[in-house]
Amino acid sequence: MSDSAGLDNFIGKWRTRWPEWQVAETFVPATQRQAVVAWFALLQEFEDIMNVDGDPLPADAKLGWWAQELRDWSQQRSRHPLGRVLEPLKAPWAELAEALPVVQLIRRQPGSLDDAMAQFAPFARVVAKVEAVLFDAPAPDAHGHQAVAAQWLASRAEAAGAAAAPVGTELPAWRALLLKAWPPAPGLSRPRRLWLRLARLRLQRELAGERPVAKPLALLWHSWRGASGGR
Repeated sequence: MSDSAGLDNFIGKWRTRWPEWQVAETFVPATQRQAVVAWFALLQEFEDIMNVDGDPLPADAKLGWWAQELRDWSQQRSRHPLGRVLEPLKAPWAELAEALPVVQLIRRQPGSLDDAMAQFAPFARVVAKVEAVLFDAPAPDAHGHQAVAAQWLASRAEAAGAAAAPVGTELPAWRALLLKAWPPAPGLSRPRRLWLRLARLRLQRELAGERPVAKPLALLWHSWRGASGGR
């Protein structure tokens, strides 16, 4: 498979999971769009490893491969098609590699919301730091880190159901807790604000028993709100 076909495959997989992006990316500068979807596709690879069903050993081996790949990106070497887009951008790839073990830890059932947020905090901080470089955004604050963590925990809840919630907490109550803990994060990059808005909307709709993907007109309004800095 050529690098171009491989890149299209990974980005296409992410777009299939997030059809809302077809509307939302209207609010992303055209010069950033390829890097945005490549970055989000990379994060989706890590989400898949976090949400693996069954024997985790193959997924954990893949995570180890990614850690080495990211360290190589910091030395201007890449093997993966996504690296052809992302590696030339001088983000803290080695720091991201060091934070990857959090993806394994978050599979454990948390003791509480605070426990889950604390477990995920190191990874969320690095993700926000990388995005500040990639998309020329201000350095993220604690609210930004918390919003990124909430989005990942929502993904975990969507994949693992009640097993993602603290012991004794029903899935609807866990989703409600995540929504309550999801702070405004206007200081994050515009692409992240958009994705956060879409993810939060999905969580709201799941909690209400509605289909996760909203209709185009609603997506357009929510995307505008996300682009303008609204939660």
